[in-house]
Amino acid sequence: MELKIAYRMLLFPIQMFYHIVRASLLSLLPSSKKDLSKEVVLITGGGRGIGSHLAKEFAKQGAKKVILWGRTEKCLKKTAEEISLSGSDCCYFVCDVANRDEVYKQAKVVREKVGDVTILVNNAAVVHGKGLMDSDDDALLKTQHINTLGQFWTTKAFLPRMLELQHGHVVCINSILSQSPIPGAIDYCTSKASSLAFMESLTLGLLDCPGVSCTTVLPFHTNTEMFRGMRVRFPQLFPPLKPEVVAQKTVAAVRTNKAFLYLPWTMRVLVILKSFMPQVALEEIHRFSGSYTCMNTFKGRT
Repeated sequence: MELKIAYRMLLFPIQMFYHIVRASLLSLLPSSKKDLSKEVVLITGGGRGIGSHLAKEFAKQGAKKVILWGRTEKCLKKTAEEISLSGSDCCYFVCDVANRDEVYKQAKVVREKVGDVTILVNNAAVVHGKGLMDSDDDALLKTQHINTLGQFWTTKAFLPRMLELQHGHVVCINSILSQSPIPGAIDYCTSKASSLAFMESLTLGLLDCPGVSCTTVLPFHTNTEMFRGMRVRFPQLFPPLKPEVVAQKTVAAVRTNKAFLYLPWTMRVLVILKSFMPQVALEEIHRFSGSYTCMNTFKGRT
C-alpha cells in the first residue's frame, strides 16, 4: 500500500508536466468550433451593454434562437427587434434574476414557449460605485442578489435539462475586478469574486458530465453605460474594451469550449503578480495606475 502511494506521488509531477506541455501545444493549434445552428441561447441582462452585443453576436454566428432576459422591457424590445430585422429568431421575457421565484416561473414559460435552453449566458449585473460606509444597505443586497445569487437561480433552472440532454453550456460574464478589486466598487468586486468562485466550482463539478461545458469571461474595464464616468489613469496603456469585442471573444470562447477567458490576455499577468508580490508593492502599483481614485468620477447608468 505504501509502495503504491509512493508511486503515485512520484507519478503526479510527471503527469502535471505532461498536461501543461500538452495544453500549451494544443493552444497553438486551430481549435474546432462548435456549430451554433441548433443552439438556443438565453442571455440575462440582454437588453443593453455587453448583453445586447452578445445577443447580436450569437445571432450573427448562426444561433437557432436568442432569448433575452432583463428588467427593462424597453431595452429588451429594442434589441430583440434589431436582431429580428437581421433575419435571426429572437424573443424576450421580462425577468429579474434577483427574484428566485420569478426566475423559476419564467424558465418554465421559456421551456413551454421556446424549448430547451442549451447555452445560458449569465450576464446581468449592477454596480453602485460607492465605498462600504457610503453604501445603502439595500443597494448592497441588491448587488449580491443580482450579480451572485441570480446565477444560482438561473443555473439551477436550466442546468438539469442540459445534463439530461448531455448537451449544454453555462457562460458567466465576470470581471477582472473579481481578482483585483478596487476601492469605490466594493459591492461589485465582492459579488464578482463570489461569482468567480461559483463558476470555478461549477466547472470542476461538471468535469464528468459529458457534453456540458462552462466558460467564464474576465474582462478589463469595458466601455458601457454601467461604468459611465470611471476613469483610467493611463488610457493609452490600458484602453477600455469595446463591448462588441468582448462579445466576439466570448462567443469564440464558447464555440471552442474555453473554460476561462481573460480580456485582454495581459490581465493574466496581473493575477500572477498578485499571487507572489508583497502587499506594499501591490499598493504602489494601485497608486501608480490610479485605481485608488478611478471611481471618484463614477456616474453609472442614467
